Amino acid sequence: MENATIYAQRRARLLESLDTSPVVLTAFTAMQQTNDSAAPFIQESNFFYLTGIVEPDWKLLLTSEGAWLIAPSKTDIQRTFDGGMSDKEAEAISGISAFLTEKQFAKKLVQLAEKHSSVYTVLKHPHSSYFNFSMNPAPQKTLKKLKTIFKEVLDCRRNLSKLKAIKTDKEIQLIQKAIDISIEGFRAVQNQLQASEHEYQLEATLSYEFRSRGAEGHAYTPIVGAGINACTLHYIANKDKLPKNGMVLIDAGAKVGEYASDITRTYAVGTPSAREQAVHGELEKAQKAIIELIQPGVRLEDYQKQSDKIMRTALGNLDLIKKPSDFQRYFPHAVSHGLGIDVHDSLGGFETFQPGMVLTVEPGIYITEEKIGVRIEDDILVTEQGNINLSAKLPTSL
Repeated sequence: MENATIYAQRRARLLESLDTSPVVLTAFTAMQQTNDSAAPFIQESNFFYLTGIVEPDWKLLLTSEGAWLIAPSKTDIQRTFDGGMSDKEAEAISGISAFLTEKQFAKKLVQLAEKHSSVYTVLKHPHSSYFNFSMNPAPQKTLKKLKTIFKEVLDCRRNLSKLKAIKTDKEIQLIQKAIDISIEGFRAVQNQLQASEHEYQLEATLSYEFRSRGAEGHAYTPIVGAGINACTLHYIANKDKLPKNGMVLIDAGAKVGEYASDITRTYAVGTPSAREQAVHGELEKAQKAIIELIQPGVRLEDYQKQSDKIMRTALGNLDLIKKPSDFQRYFPHAVSHGLGIDVHDSLGGFETFQPGMVLTVEPGIYITEEKIGVRIEDDILVTEQGNINLSAKLPTSL
C-alpha cells in the first residue's frame, strides 16, 4: 500500500480536476458466497486509490474544505465475528482525521446541497450491460441517496481514470513485485507440468506459490484450460484432465498491495501436434511484433489498427482467413487493456500512449473446430524512450 501522503495528494489532484462540487465515493459492500458466508472481499478500486482502505461499507466525502470518512455502523457481535477497522487505523492509512457517523453524513450532505446543486460520484460502469454478473450494490445505494439530496449527480469516473492511468514509481514497483511472484508461480507449474494429470493441480501450484511468496493471492480467478477448454476465454472450472500430447493455456496473476499482474502462457504437454506448434509459433511472432508498436505518443487507434494487421497476417499464414468475419472468429477479444488496481484497468481516455501507463499485450488464436486455443500475454510499461516488458523474464516458448 502507499503511505497516507500519497492518498492525500491523489485526493487533491482529483479535486483540482473538477469544479467546486463535493465528491462522495463508497467502498464496496460484502457479498454473499454461500448460505450464510460472505465471499472474499475485494475493494472498489477508486475508493482504494483515494483512501487505501480495504474494508467494506466505508464512505468518503471530499470538498474544498476538507475530507471526511464515514465508518460503517457495527454491533459488538459483528465486530466479534468479523472484526473491523478503527477510526485510528483508518486515519493512519488514509491520512484523513475527520470522521462522521451515518446520521452526521446525511446532515452534512443536506448542508452541502444548500450551496452546491451538484455532487460527484462514480456512476455505473459504462459497459456493465455486457457483464454476466450482478454489480456490487453499494455504489447504486449511495447514488440513490445522493439523487434525493442534490439536483444533479455527476460522474468523476473519467477524472479518476485519467489519474490512475499514469502510474507512480511506487505503483510500478508493486506491479513488478506481483509480476515477479507470478513468474515464479509459472516456473513451478512448468516444473511439474509433465507429471500432472489435471488442470486443478496446476491451479493449486499457482495458489501455493503466490501466497507463500507474500502475495495477497490471485488478482483474478485463474484460467487453466487444456485442449478445447482454452477456446473458452474465461474458462475457470479448471477441472479436466490434461492431454497426453497437446497444450494447456494458463492465464494467472498475483496481487500485491492491491495491484494486479496478468500473464498468460500456453505450454506443451507431452508432444503437441505440428499444427499446434505452428499456431503457437505464429502467435509468438505476432505478440513480439505488437509489443514493438508501443511507444510514447503513438495513437491508441493506430496501435489497434497495426495490431489487427499483424494478427490478420498470422491468421492468414495459418490458412484461417476465408472471409472477413473469420478475423473476429479466431481472434475475438481486444489485444490490450490497462493494468493497475483493477486487472482490467482504464487507460484514462488518452488518445496516445503516455509514459507511466501499464498495459497488457495478449493476442490469442482460438480454433474451436480443431480444439486449439493459444494466448500469450505480457505486462508492458510505457516509458519516455519506448517500453519495458515487465514480465519478459518468463519465456513465451511452448
